[in-house]
Amino acid sequence: MKYLTFAVPCYNSQEYMRKCIESLLAGGEEVEIVIVNDGSKDDTISIAREYEEKYPTIVRVVDKENGGHGSGVNAGLALAQGLYYKVVDSDDWVDAEAYRKLLATIRRHEEEKDLPDLYIVNYVYEHVADNTRHVSKYDKKLPADTMTDWDGVKPFRFSLMLLMHSLVYKTEVLREQCGLVLPEHTFYVDDIYSYVPLPYTRKIYYLDIDFYRYFIGRADQSVNIVNMVKRFEMQKRVMLAMTDAWTYDDIKKQPKGLKKYMFHALADYMVTTLLFICAEDSPERREAHKSMWAHIKERDRKLYYKLRYRTYVLLATILPWKPKGWLLVKGYKTLCKRIKLG
Repeated sequence: MKYLTFAVPCYNSQEYMRKCIESLLAGGEEVEIVIVNDGSKDDTISIAREYEEKYPTIVRVVDKENGGHGSGVNAGLALAQGLYYKVVDSDDWVDAEAYRKLLATIRRHEEEKDLPDLYIVNYVYEHVADNTRHVSKYDKKLPADTMTDWDGVKPFRFSLMLLMHSLVYKTEVLREQCGLVLPEHTFYVDDIYSYVPLPYTRKIYYLDIDFYRYFIGRADQSVNIVNMVKRFEMQKRVMLAMTDAWTYDDIKKQPKGLKKYMFHALADYMVTTLLFICAEDSPERREAHKSMWAHIKERDRKLYYKLRYRTYVLLATILPWKPKGWLLVKGYKTLCKRIKLG
């Protein structure tokens, strides 16, 4: 049985994809690895085929035209045969000991016929340049090694979020129940992945293990603030996909813990979106800001007021443009300095 499908979206990944794939192969026949070559111009496809030939019962390769990260996630999900689905970017990897524990836990739950809809794990920012790290943990918000539901989740605060790195969804939740399809040719779609499927999850299980290792150090990474500022239209598109996915009334019907988390997550994503848009000044950016709020207000007035007048969103909204942009950039750089994000 394939307990876990890993999707590895790759674009010009020849320099680092081997480390990622080798870390996943430790799962043996209990996992499958779907390597998605997203129109690479280098030797990515040759390396992928090499692994497919060597491990034909574990590795599958998709060779497709370039469609962006979301397209790679979609391609992997369409083929996934594992009980659970996990996206691992080609420059990241997983910890061997934590990997063994995750697989053992899935195996035990499957034998007991008591499978959660979602496993949550810790992730680690690995700063390769100076060999330091920052661990994002959920031990203060979730009971560890216990099957629970959203009522057992404590409120999240400030910048703590459930990110793609920390989520291991049941495959049928994403594919059959949610019908998740991420936008193509768009950065930051991991925000959608980390938010939209959550109401389809009821049973959750948190393992306090440092499973996912997130590489920090490349100038072309999407979290680099220079890249973020340039891609403000993409982040706006992602933000509106999330506000369109679930209405205010939909969210209010969710279990208490999930309801609180979804409002928290939307507010955090909105602050990030305002950073993208307001970090610089131009007529295009001012129009993007205006049209974004107008869209949310027209579609769901209650969600608009809930979101726009949440304390820290309000602060980032009412200030004049330049002070607002300065404050948002300063806040982001302070956060980056604390965790050395970029």
